[in-house]
Amino acid sequence: MKLIKWSYTKRYHIKALFEEFPNSPVIFREILGYYFIYTVHWSPQDPVVSKVCLEKMEVALNKDLGSLFEYENRRQAKD
Repeated sequence: MKLIKWSYTKRYHIKALFEEFPNSPVIFREILGYYFIYTVHWSPQDPVVSKVCLEKMEVALNKDLGSLFEYENRRQAKD
């Protein structure tokens, strides 16, 4: 999943665009030091976004922002 660009929005959300879904902005929220997808403003011009694609988007953004370690270890903190 290739991240085209991202930017901060109000309330510290991040708006990102991905190469596979260029017309569907993805909104991320931060929790516990990593970012997860809050919503996708899906466009009918793009293919349907699957759960696998959502996970790839989260990995790509967290990698770009330097929070991939926190994202990958998020489930260990709950145990």
